[in-house]
Amino acid sequence: MEENEESEGSGMFDLSSKFWRTFLLIVGVLLVFAGPTYVPYVLNLAHVNYFVTIGLGLVLFVIGLVLLFYLIRKKVIV
Repeated sequence: MEENEESEGSGMFDLSSKFWRTFLLIVGVLLVFAGPTYVPYVLNLAHVNYFVTIGLGLVLFVIGLVLLFYLIRKKVIV
């Protein structure tokens, strides 16, 4: 029985906990939507190079998608 409970947890994040499931879902959604929009806008206001801001937005978007696909694969999102 304990072996079954241990297999649900994945390393640092225990996906059997409602807190971590909700937290990771919110982080993933924020990265997908705010990553490519608000982060480049704020960095542009700080006079950071245009290509750096667009690249960082793209990287955050991809990280958010990977996190959401991971949560879907682990059946956190059904």
